[in-house]
Amino acid sequence: MAQVGVAFDQGGEVGSFADGLADPQSSRAITPDDPARVASITKLFVAIGIMRLVEQGRLDLDSDVSAKLGWRLRNPAFPARPISARMLLSHTSSVRDGIDYWAIPLGASIEGSVADAKVWDDRHPPGGYFTYSNLNFPILASLVERITGERFDRWMRAEVLAPMRLDACLNWSGCSDEAIARAVVLMQDGKTVRDDLGGKRPECPAVPGEDGSCDLSRWRAGENGALFAPQGGLRISARGLARAGRMLLNGGTLDGVRILSPQSVDTLLSPAWRFNGSNGDTDHGYYCSYGLASQQMPARMPGCNDDPAGDGIGRVGHSGDAYGLRSGLWIDRASRTGVAYFVTGLAESPPRGRSAYRTAEEAALTRSLELLRR
Repeated sequence: MAQVGVAFDQGGEVGSFADGLADPQSSRAITPDDPARVASITKLFVAIGIMRLVEQGRLDLDSDVSAKLGWRLRNPAFPARPISARMLLSHTSSVRDGIDYWAIPLGASIEGSVADAKVWDDRHPPGGYFTYSNLNFPILASLVERITGERFDRWMRAEVLAPMRLDACLNWSGCSDEAIARAVVLMQDGKTVRDDLGGKRPECPAVPGEDGSCDLSRWRAGENGALFAPQGGLRISARGLARAGRMLLNGGTLDGVRILSPQSVDTLLSPAWRFNGSNGDTDHGYYCSYGLASQQMPARMPGCNDDPAGDGIGRVGHSGDAYGLRSGLWIDRASRTGVAYFVTGLAESPPRGRSAYRTAEEAALTRSLELLRR
């Protein structure tokens, strides 16, 4: 239905393309400035926020998060093994996804959800084995709320999005009226599945209660970090993604504003886990090297098929997949260039390409990279 890409270097945008419709019902053409739910690229933005707390001395990446959460976070199969923010960010915490375990409704709690033994890996202790799990990020969002006393969507806006001058938001909470009017409607298998806003803000920007209610006066700091979808609810344009990529390329600075220190950027983007043949679930060779909510590719090792560009060039960033959308933000730190893209309207399981990635995202990535060669 739509494909958007932006190429950039340290200094700014190099080129862009946009084809298709942002809203099929109104036949509104898509542009690089139209915000979409970019799925798991959200996790990279959450990690930027976590590193800001680390720099402020309010969080230690390797300490047991239980003290900050106010309750004991433990895998019941390994009760003596503390869990750190680094483990949560790198998907080595032993937390596992079941069916929508991360979509915790208003009025429920993270603490209650992780009390279910089904959300834990009972074979691998925290700290070593990688399995990608969305639930790590609602736990991190709860941690942020407990440390700051602020609602996660508002804190992300103030500490991460606004300093980069991004008209972006979690679950449409905090985006401008102009961004709401440009929302990209997500389609899957020919059906509308997300963000058919019609120019109006959604009635409930959070995960509603089990009874469908959305009384956010019930919010309590740290009780339920899942409310604003920290695992995948960021709404941002491809051009906005490119700005975040430029910040990372510039060692944490964007347009003269310091967002992170160069050391924090290195910590964020360096591998915290690498596949050795038996220490993780690679999802058909898709994940083989992972930092703090950042993917490094290609890994160049047996069992890995993580080179969607097919050129062997090392890149770091994050991909996204949800509701018929595939997205990516990738930087090449050696050449100091990067690309951001998304493609919408795909089937639930579109065909794989030459790599573990899907044909449609390989095409969007390749087309975006071509902008750098012009």
